[in-house]
This record gives sequence, C-alpha cells and structure tokens, in this order.
Amino acid sequence: MIHRRCSVALLALCAIARAAGGQQPVSVPGLGTITFPVTTQSAEARQAFLRGTLLLHLFHYEESRAAFRQAEGLDPGITIAWWGEAMAWNYAVWNQQFPDSARATLARLGPTPAARAAKARTPRERDYLATVETLYGTGSKAHRDTVYASAAEKLSKSYPDDDEAKLFYALALLGLNQGVRDIATYGRALVLATDVFKRHPDHPGASHYVIHASDDPAHAALGLDAARALAKSSPAADHGQHMTSHIFMALGMWDDLVSANERATHTAPMPEMPAMKNSGCGHYNNWLDYGYVAQGRIQSAISLLRKCMASAKKSSDAIDMWSHYLIDAEDWAGEQAQWVPAPAKAPADRATFHFSHGFAAARRGDKQEAERALTALQQDRQAAIAAADKSHDTQPERIEALKRLNALELELRGSLQSTAGKHDEAIALLRQATRVEDGMAYAFGPPEIDKPSHELLGEELLLAKRPADARMEFQKALQATPLRPLALRGLARSCEAAGLAAEAKLAWAQLAGVWHGADGSLAGLDDARRKSAP
Repeated sequence: MIHRRCSVALLALCAIARAAGGQQPVSVPGLGTITFPVTTQSAEARQAFLRGTLLLHLFHYEESRAAFRQAEGLDPGITIAWWGEAMAWNYAVWNQQFPDSARATLARLGPTPAARAAKARTPRERDYLATVETLYGTGSKAHRDTVYASAAEKLSKSYPDDDEAKLFYALALLGLNQGVRDIATYGRALVLATDVFKRHPDHPGASHYVIHASDDPAHAALGLDAARALAKSSPAADHGQHMTSHIFMALGMWDDLVSANERATHTAPMPEMPAMKNSGCGHYNNWLDYGYVAQGRIQSAISLLRKCMASAKKSSDAIDMWSHYLIDAEDWAGEQAQWVPAPAKAPADRATFHFSHGFAAARRGDKQEAERALTALQQDRQAAIAAADKSHDTQPERIEALKRLNALELELRGSLQSTAGKHDEAIALLRQATRVEDGMAYAFGPPEIDKPSHELLGEELLLAKRPADARMEFQKALQATPLRPLALRGLARSCEAAGLAAEAKLAWAQLAGVWHGADGSLAGLDDARRKSAP
C-alpha cells in the first residue's frame, strides 16, 4: 500500500513537471518568447501566467495583473501567479510603487509570509515569493528597493540557469536609484540583460532592459540591436514599440524615432490587452512631435500639437510637448506661442510653461512679458524648494528636478540680458546654467532642460562675435543631443565665422541629411542644402 501511494505521488509529480513545460521557450503571439517553468497541470493557467510575465517585462502593468489573476482563477494553486501580480504593482524604472495594493494581493494568497511560502509547490517558487516579500516589507521605498535588489541578486545566484531571475535582478538594479540614472549601476544591469539577450533576442525583457540600461548617448550603440529586436518580437505592445526610440533618440536617428512612435500610437492591440490611450496627447506623441520638429516636418508637428492641446486632460502632457515644439521650431510669435494651458498643479509643470512662454517673449523682443514670466518661474522654483524642505524629501529625482528649475531660471535671466544687448552678463548667467546641467544625471528623452544650455550659450557667444568659443559649446551640446538640428546649425555657423570651411560644410551636410524630408518652406533648409553641396 505504501509502495502504491509512493508510485501515485511520483506519477503526480511527474505530471506536474511535464505540465511545467520544462525549459523549452514558449511563444506568446505579439509579445515574444519566454522560458519560465510553471508548476501547473492547467495549460490555460500556464499560458496566462506566461503572458502576464511578458506583459510585466513590457511595463504593461494593468494588463499584466489581469493575466496573472486569470491564471489564479484557472489554477488557485499556482502560487507563482501571486508573485507576478504583486510584482506588477512596482514600476521600478518609473520610480512608482503601490505597496498597499501589492500587500493586498499577497494577502489573498495567505495572511503571512510563512503561510504564503507554505503554499509554494517548489523551492524555486518559494524563493521567488520570498524576494517579493522583501520588496513590500517595512521601511521607506528606497530602503525596500535596496533590500529587494539584494534579494534578487541572491535569487539569480541560487538559480544561475534561470534567465527570469537574472532579468528581474537587472530590473531591480535599474530601479535602485529612485528614478535617476547611475552609470555604474546601469552598467551592471546592462551586463545581465545583454547576457540573456545574446541567447534569447526574442525575449522582450532582455531587449527592454538592455535599452533602458544603455539609452544615453555614450552607450546607446550598445542597445541598437536590442531596439531592432524588440520592435520585431513584440508588435502588439505599444510600449515596446515606443521603447526602441529611446536608443534612436540617443543616437540622433530621427527617422527611426518617428517611425517607432508612429507604430506605438497605432499598434493594433490583442483583445485582452487594450492599447494605452495615446490619441491626441501622451508620452508617445510627445516624442513623436519632437521627432517631427527635428526632421523639419513642422506642419506635421503643428497638427499633432493642436490635437494634444485640444484633448489633453493632464496639463503636463501638453505643456512638455508644447514647450519643446515652441523652442525647437523657434515659433516665437505664431498661434501656438499664444497658448495658455489649464493651470498645472505641479510647480515643475508650471515652471516649464513659464520658462518657454518667457523665452519666446524674450526672443521676439517683448521684455515686459518675459520679465513677468521670469517672476512666475522664480515663484514656481521657490514653491518646489519649499515643498521639498517641508517633506524632507531627499529623493534623487526631486533633487534633479530642483537643479532643472535652477537651470531654467538662469537661462531665462540670461535671455533677458541678451535681449537688452548685455552679452557679457548673459554669457555669465548661461555659463552657470551649463554647470548646473552638466551636474545633472542624464535623463532619456527630449532634453530635460528644454533649451539645452550649451546650445543656448553657443548662440549667445555667436551674437557676441566669439565664434571659436561658440563652436566649443555647440560641440558639447551635440555630445548630449547627437544630430540635434539647432546645435548642428549653430556648429555650422560658428565654424563658418571662425574660418573653418571644411568643418562648416560637414555640419551643414549633417543638417541637410537630418532634414532630407523637411517641409519645403522650412527656414534654413536652402542654406543647409546649398552650403553642403559638392
């Protein structure tokens, strides 16, 4: 009898092992492939769990939680699904976390960590549960992130052949510095993600984390293959399609950036995975509009911007797009320059509006309006400082935001001095702004300082008839924003004024290449084509 019971138990374990799917990659249409053994006899529950994990890697958090809950409903004993659902309340790279919701998820599995661990079907699943328990334990978010990263590292070392453990450790490292890039830590994440990517280029977690770890100009070339692979592996994930443009922006590949965000805004979703709401205004369209302006497709940019300004529910969505359009298109007196958004709650959003509004006013010679904007910007900066002091918030992300506001104020003050013809005073203020910006961690995407300070200083030095100094500033600007049209134009002009004809011609040729599909009426297009001609 005992022998028979053992045989039955052994057969059951074998059946569960077979149901786990072994170590064979599983493809989920539209999302990619994954190797993640799951202990369940329900093929439907296993597929739901794997879909949830891929969505988790792609940062489609809401859809990921829904898939994990589906797996739980199909097999209440699939404890690893509760791990996944809890993980999907942690938006690590975005520095957002919802610990109460995650704890409620875990409580549905069991009242205590010990009770939950007892339900795990394998030691591996129990160890996965243990890591997420640390993420939502006690202490501040920064403390829990640190403890969790250590737990994720331990898990990856305990299961050296487990690519999922390795990828979630990479993600933990990316989220370790509270939303601010740390080159050394990002480098560790890049090594981990690249190791998996080389073996499994169609795993979206691997390509996604390679991109996040390398999306700055100094490292972006290391992520180009991953960007191409993610576009191919995950056509149903709009965020995945957008993510490829992180690399394209950091390399100044404007055509690819525009194509990526056009795909993201028009991705046909799977029935169970509704697309993010991006019509009119949103993160992807913000990048898309920036790309249109860089390409010289100003009419396309205006059309998209108008939709954004008409439909945006959150001022921050519209303000950021509007600000970059206004400054990069140099549309100081047009219809868009007169736009006034709904009042923004966050001082940083208000400051962005007041800076751009004031900068445009200064450029068109409206000193009075520019001074009013400067006063409002200074008030926004003081409100942000007061809020940080009151909350004793020392998060790196908040510190970086305050640096940005300081740089914006210096730039606007410098622009007012320039308008008054006081170039020495303007140059001194703008040099201060460059030091502030140089002291900030690189933030992916359209420039964090809406008018890059080295570019602005270069323009001021040209006005002061100091072309050699201006050339140096434009070169520095292009290191941080490769092939940015205004910096290329400034470099070309400063080289011309300094008598560097060959270098000027090369800069004009690069600009003409960026503008190969520009509107025919674009200011400066004829110059770029004529001066770069053989």
